Amino acid sequence: MQSFTFYNPTQIVFGPDKVAELSKLVPATAKVLVLYGGASAQKTGTLAEVRAALGERVVQEFGGIEPNPTYETLMKAVEQVKREKIDFLLAVGGGSVIDGTKFVAAAACFDGDAWDILLQRGSNVTRALPFGTVLTLPATGSEMNSGSVVTCKATQTKLAFMSRHVFPVFSVLDPTKTFTLPPRQIANGIADAFVHTVEQYLTYPVQGLAQDRFAEGLLQTLIEIAPKALAEPEDYDTRANLMWTATLALNGLIGAGVPQDWATHMIGHELTALYGIDHARTLAIVLPSLLNVQRDTKRAKLLQYAERVWHLTSGTDDERIDSAIARTRAFFESLGIRTRLSGYELGSEAVDAVVRQLQSHGMTSLGEHQDISLQVSRTILEAAL
Repeated sequence: MQSFTFYNPTQIVFGPDKVAELSKLVPATAKVLVLYGGASAQKTGTLAEVRAALGERVVQEFGGIEPNPTYETLMKAVEQVKREKIDFLLAVGGGSVIDGTKFVAAAACFDGDAWDILLQRGSNVTRALPFGTVLTLPATGSEMNSGSVVTCKATQTKLAFMSRHVFPVFSVLDPTKTFTLPPRQIANGIADAFVHTVEQYLTYPVQGLAQDRFAEGLLQTLIEIAPKALAEPEDYDTRANLMWTATLALNGLIGAGVPQDWATHMIGHELTALYGIDHARTLAIVLPSLLNVQRDTKRAKLLQYAERVWHLTSGTDDERIDSAIARTRAFFESLGIRTRLSGYELGSEAVDAVVRQLQSHGMTSLGEHQDISLQVSRTILEAAL
């Protein structure tokens, strides 16, 4: 196992009717800005619950944070924070709202051009406003980690940053808040959590036995609950397991002490930035092809994945790897997610465009071995046509 430092200070408050706990979680003297996305938070009554729980605190709101939050929108929130002397942020929504709130928290305290936070991947963040979250969409794990992804609409650039200063102070996870989500968003959340787990698991063995078993358990849980999560939206236990599994997939535990890949995400980010494809769906496009192209360097873990996750024990090594990759693609397709570029009416022109974007963003040596060059990325994308 590799050496590591694990740190995660986020308090999780899990269960039905836990939004009321905001009355104790948010400092009584805080001047709060509530950030959210579209109209769903209003329609479902979640915002009304939040307002009631915050009581007599000074509360302002900022809505309209997009899926794949944009720098342009978030900087308007930063202006409001500075103008109104806000000292606590509360994100109400899914990963995009939470990612956006992390950027606002850092940018509001940053001296200089806030875009530099993303250009420097967060290494220049020295402080941030405290914030909490009320999670309404299980997917990204942003509610219990220190990462954020932001898109500059003007340049079609999607970049990530991390900083220990942007861990949420707390996150409220009420599985009943997922009951009204459209099937597309639930499918996306399942796929996102699945690929987050794979990025930290399907690399090469380092005798991280607990991490491997933990990751395999998360993958098997997602496979098991996926049909019911889509078919029975108000099944509490299923949605509770989905919400907690998505959180565990990216809160640092399964990635501690093991190599990590993330090439699927880097390539997928460019597909989203260029063509507006849902983040999770770009991952489902890239991952099966990447696993096939990288099968030699990932061979040992692919065989472990085949046996432990998909229970494939017969046939040659290559046959088991082929079957595991095919099962992975079929799992995404069972969620209603297309796994080829042609399913999004994209062809070879998209391959050229994505490779150009990867080059312009310095993404020329990706993967756990840094061996996914621009040419290998092109091969992966061509195999996904």
